[in-house]
Amino acid sequence: MVDLRRIDDTLYEIPAEARPDMRVPARVFADDELLASIRGEDSLAQLQNVATLPGIVEAAIAMPDIHQGYGFPVGGLAATELPDGVVSPGGVGYDINCGVRLLALPLTIDELGDRRQRLVHELSRAIPAGAGREGGRRVDVDEVLRNGSRTVAEREEDVERTESEGRLDGADPSAVSDRARKRGAGQLGTMGSGNHFVEVQAVDRVFDAAGADAFGLGERQVTVLIHSGSRGLGHQVCGDYVKQMDAVLGRYGIELPDRQLSCAPASSPEGQAYLAAMAASANFAWANRQEIANRTRASVARVLGDDTAANTRQVYDVAHNVAKPERHHGRAVLVHRKGATRAFPAGSDEIPAAYREVGQPVFIPGSMGTASYVLAGEPGSLRRSFGTTCHGAGRRLSRTAAKKEISGAELRRQLEGRGIVVASASNKGLAEEAPFAYKDVEAVVDVVARAGLARRVARLVPIGVVKG
Repeated sequence: MVDLRRIDDTLYEIPAEARPDMRVPARVFADDELLASIRGEDSLAQLQNVATLPGIVEAAIAMPDIHQGYGFPVGGLAATELPDGVVSPGGVGYDINCGVRLLALPLTIDELGDRRQRLVHELSRAIPAGAGREGGRRVDVDEVLRNGSRTVAEREEDVERTESEGRLDGADPSAVSDRARKRGAGQLGTMGSGNHFVEVQAVDRVFDAAGADAFGLGERQVTVLIHSGSRGLGHQVCGDYVKQMDAVLGRYGIELPDRQLSCAPASSPEGQAYLAAMAASANFAWANRQEIANRTRASVARVLGDDTAANTRQVYDVAHNVAKPERHHGRAVLVHRKGATRAFPAGSDEIPAAYREVGQPVFIPGSMGTASYVLAGEPGSLRRSFGTTCHGAGRRLSRTAAKKEISGAELRRQLEGRGIVVASASNKGLAEEAPFAYKDVEAVVDVVARAGLARRVARLVPIGVVKG
């Protein structure tokens, strides 16, 4: 059994003394019920492995949606001190800059009425979905890798309301392999598969009137939440650099308990090359979600009219698989967020001016059959988690286990019986993402709020979903 010590009512710690190779403690935000689920898999052992990374500071930290991943657990974060602390591709993941973008339509669910089915199916036609699926916008890939979402943005406001304005500095297309470029060439504006989605939702409840007003959200308002990443391009980049770093561990005297944590000093040639390729991949992902947003507005125009599309606003776009140089607690650090979302509080100059008085928007999706949440970053995130909170409900069951419990056809019937329109090319893929395969989003958000990482602004409920 892992030696977990309770720090307070939302935080548990495995002390650094638990293993001789741990450099710092491993901490997890959770409650008793979530912790019981977390203990049932290997994610805490993975978190302890993260605590062995050279240059890691303060603690290896996990959010309440933690579950087993590649190297790092999903829902984990680690800050390594710059310039010589390591960068680990496994701490970002294979879907570099997977993230979410929220659009708000200028109408309520009542005004949408029986047009919801037309809208969902129009979105499914406009946005290609599925593993390896192309059909996206053909662009100059190097331009996208350098400049991100602005390359395809049709509105400057979208760029302004995107984390880092949809572009990381230091991106170098030459650090991205030809194979990665080829995999991404036809995928801009495509969703992918797995847990990626485009979901039509309605605001079910407002918790923070000032925050909701700043974000432009009101009771019963229709929204569209987009979840996608860097597609085959980012996957290839991660694979390329895991191999490269694995080959040079001995050169830097690095010993690891798991080769999936392969890493190199951030200041090394290998570290610098990965960071340049990761930034380029992140820029591709922001452009991908931007193009999906463009296609969403075009679908809205065809079903609901040009005026509705013209007044469909972007609330925000935030990454949850990325490593970023930041300054915390008087140190220059590289914050790896894998399945974790930045959550800066009010006053941060990293937040768009329109939101600076209320805090950065944070999105925590639940599942196809449960609520999603809009939150705002709180000061506690800077004190406790390097300005970070969780990115979703977190898996409870593997995809294989989910498919054993329900068929895609039966799940579709259940969701449609609850008034949720479903458009999915694959019943198998639908079953893998069954709502019961995820942790209770209400419990996850409750921990986040009680821990002071982010506060609830609004709850969104699904009325239609498009999946690969």
